[in-house]
Amino acid sequence: MPHFHIDYSANLEDVVDMAALCEAIRAAAADIDTFPMAGIRVRATRVDHVAMADGNSKHGFIDLSVRLREGRSDAVKKDAINRIFMALKDFMTPAMENHSIALSAEMRDIDADLSPKFGNVRDHLED
Repeated sequence: MPHFHIDYSANLEDVVDMAALCEAIRAAAADIDTFPMAGIRVRATRVDHVAMADGNSKHGFIDLSVRLREGRSDAVKKDAINRIFMALKDFMTPAMENHSIALSAEMRDIDADLSPKFGNVRDHLED
């Protein structure tokens, strides 16, 4: 169950299609074997109050947080975060040609014993 949470500065609202970014991250994740399809969730949250760098309001950011159930090797996680980050960078390239934007990503494990799950998404996936 990978959860992808995008925090982004409000000044990117008119610069970046966040729904399309969520879909680009979802599609990239779906191509990575370590991410079970039924568990992929991507969401974006606008951050209205931001102070960055020299304080100029032109600067924006996208921070991608990936939470993943524990149990994968460091090599598998490193490959996965690099592939997801590349999808983010590729998607953002056009916007970054004309706008000051910082990109970051982090992956961290979820302790399975402290994170109960229930759902029926798998029952509704198309073959």
